[in-house]
Amino acid sequence: MVTVSEDREGQRIDNFLLSQLKGAPKSLIYKIVRSGQVRVNGGRVKVERKLNAGDQVRIPPVRLSEAGESTPPPTAFLEVLEKAIVFEDDRLLALNKPSGLASHGGSGIKHGAIESLRALRPGQSLELVHRLDRDTSGLLIIAKKRSALRELQSLLREDHGAGITKTYLALLQGRLPNGELTVKAPLHVGLRQGGERHVTVHPQGKVAISHFKVVERLAGQTLAAVRIETGRTHQIRVHAQHLNHPILGDDKYGDEEANKRIRKDIGLKRLFLHAARLAFSLGEGDARRDYKLEAPLPEDLNEVLGKMRG
Repeated sequence: MVTVSEDREGQRIDNFLLSQLKGAPKSLIYKIVRSGQVRVNGGRVKVERKLNAGDQVRIPPVRLSEAGESTPPPTAFLEVLEKAIVFEDDRLLALNKPSGLASHGGSGIKHGAIESLRALRPGQSLELVHRLDRDTSGLLIIAKKRSALRELQSLLREDHGAGITKTYLALLQGRLPNGELTVKAPLHVGLRQGGERHVTVHPQGKVAISHFKVVERLAGQTLAAVRIETGRTHQIRVHAQHLNHPILGDDKYGDEEANKRIRKDIGLKRLFLHAARLAFSLGEGDARRDYKLEAPLPEDLNEVLGKMRG
């Protein structure tokens, strides 16, 4: 029997159980809830049930090996991840996520960023606030308190996320015009054969707003700062394509020939998109705190810029 604490108020039962049964796959969580083995205040519940502080949750004994016991991430990888934490306080931590690391596990991915951080900090309550594309590097925010998670997610929702200023660095093909270019182009997420997501500009899509500004011109290409007001799937990548200045190294929305050239000549081996800065405020009154977080460009992207400057 576990008593729900105040900082878990409003959390869904499935997410609550995932935090209690470390390493348990979601399929096992759904199975024990739907079969009635999990009880809240003595009664059966559905997986979408939201908990109240003080609720009594019965959690049955489970054997993770039955669902395929997962192996922990390699120690060397966890050491790299520890060094990638660029900020931490009592409310949250900020990770400079490497390219190639998914934000969370699933769909054949054993260890995403959040699972790996939980393995690194086994005694802590860590919750993913938002996501980054697997190929995108940069700032990923993890909440250490339920109150911080709720507040950050509220900031992301209200006014299309106007409560959080999000700035990325992207290397664009060609010469972007001077000044700030604003793209207001609705985005629609479709599925290709095999279940792969593909996003297009479509009048029936969800509102999406991006602001592009030149940082530096390099060998006929443009390093741009991109500030986004919304956080749609593949937003910057599709908006850059919409401008006819796709992101270099983008295998899905970019220019195949340009990507081949820059890979051969400069050595760019992946998507040049990096979540560089986040700014927001948390709390009220004397407890209010302003956050201005930054993640430096990874070494591989810095090397690409160095070669282009040289």
